[in-house]
Amino acid sequence: MNLSTLALRTLPGAFILNAGISKLKLDTESAAGLQGMAATGVPAVEKLPPETFGKAVAWGEIAVGTALLTPFVSNRLAGLALGGFSAGMLSMYFRNDDMTQSDGVRPSQDGTPLAKDIWLAAIAIALVTKRRKS
Repeated sequence: MNLSTLALRTLPGAFILNAGISKLKLDTESAAGLQGMAATGVPAVEKLPPETFGKAVAWGEIAVGTALLTPFVSNRLAGLALGGFSAGMLSMYFRNDDMTQSDGVRPSQDGTPLAKDIWLAAIAIALVTKRRKS
């Protein structure tokens, strides 16, 4: 694994893995708040009990972070996992009017933390399209 691939995978991988581990012990109220935010991007998540949703998010983040950090997982597969994760984050951003300014693209004060996830999408694209050495 070369230095550029190492940077593309380990930095977001460690961050996402840590986020997932920290969500394993979410209380019901915190899980419900996270679920409410997620429902702005993916309305179907409202149908889950908050505890189930919290565990699903935690284990999903752990899986994505682990895929990025595991050297034998291909760049393409790790990039696809990261792409799915970033798509979910960005769907919350673009589908919530409070997250963007009136143009629907530029972030509001509230939307800046989610807008930054565009970098995860860029990393996913780089991993998926990265050519193997011959």
